[in-house]
Amino acid sequence: MPNWPFTRGVHDLGNGLYGYVQPDGGWGWSNAGLVVSRGQTLMVDTLMGLDLTRDMLEAFKKVPGGDRIDRLFNTHANPDHFLGNGAVEGAEIIATTACREDMNEYDPKSLASLRTNYMNMGDAGAFLFETMGNFDFGGMDTFTFPTTLFDGQMTVTVGDKAVELIDLGPAHTSSDTIAWVPSDRTVFTGDLLFNEGHPIMWSGPIENWIAACAHIIALDPEIVVPGHGPITDVTAVANLKHYFEYVRDEARKRFDAGMGWNDAARDITMTEYRGWKDPERIVANVFSLYRQWGTTFTPEESRDLFGAMGRYHWESQRHAEVCGHDH
Repeated sequence: MPNWPFTRGVHDLGNGLYGYVQPDGGWGWSNAGLVVSRGQTLMVDTLMGLDLTRDMLEAFKKVPGGDRIDRLFNTHANPDHFLGNGAVEGAEIIATTACREDMNEYDPKSLASLRTNYMNMGDAGAFLFETMGNFDFGGMDTFTFPTTLFDGQMTVTVGDKAVELIDLGPAHTSSDTIAWVPSDRTVFTGDLLFNEGHPIMWSGPIENWIAACAHIIALDPEIVVPGHGPITDVTAVANLKHYFEYVRDEARKRFDAGMGWNDAARDITMTEYRGWKDPERIVANVFSLYRQWGTTFTPEESRDLFGAMGRYHWESQRHAEVCGHDH
C-alpha cells in the first residue's frame, strides 16, 4: 500500500531518516523531516509557528541522535515550512537565494494580527481566518532567516550520508527544493508534492511543476515524504503529475473558448479528485494558468484570490449539504 499510516508525529523511515507528519495535511498542516548519521543531523523544514516546531523538536529528541539539530534546510518560503526556524537554536539554516528573498514577503506582525484584522479583509480575510485562524503566530517579532544560500543544487554531508538539495522551481513558489538521500532512496519533496490534497500553484509555470514531478519519478525513490499528507511512494508523484496535465488541458480549452478564469475553475470536472483535500485550490491554479497565458489581472483581483477560493469552498459546502455528498 503506497501510503503510510497518516498519524501525527515521528515516522521512522529507517537507517537514521525520519518524517514528521501533521494530519489532516490541509492548509498550514505541513510535514518535515530529519536525517541523522554519525552524530550529525539535518532537519528538513520547520512548521507553522514556534509552538508546533518545539513540539516536533521534543519528539525528535526521542530518536537516536535527534537531541541536537546541526543544520536546517528550508525547502521553500511558505510560512508553514519556515515560521518555526527560530525554535531551532544554533543551527546553520540553508535555503536557495530565491527562497530567502521570498521570505521577505511575509510580515510577522500581520500574521500575528490575523485574528483581529480578518473582519476588515472581506471574503479573503474570512477564508484566511477559516484556514489559518487556529495557528499561534505569537512570539515572532522577527523571522529567523537562512544564512547559507545556494542556487540550483547543493550537496551536504550528514555523517556518512550525502543529501542532494535540488531546486526544481519555480513551480509552487519561485523556488521549490527537494532533499534527496540517494543511499536510502528517500526524498523529502517540500510542497512539490501534496499527497491526496489539491496542490496550489502560486508561481508556475505549470510545465516546471510537471517537469519537477518527472524529475522526482526518475530518481526512483522508495520513500517519498510530501510537504502535506501521508508519507508515500512515487505513485503519489505520478498522480500529481497527471492532475496538472489534466487541469492544464481542461483550462486551456476554456481559455481558448473565451471563458473567464473564475467560470473555468467551476466548469472543470474534478470528479477524479473528489477525495482530495482543499478542492478550492482549483481556483488559484486556473488563475495562475490564465496569468501564464497572458491574462492581466488587476491588483484587486490578485488580492482577492483567497476570497475567490473561499467563495468556491463555501459554495461546495452548500452544494454538499443540499445533495448529501462531497463536491
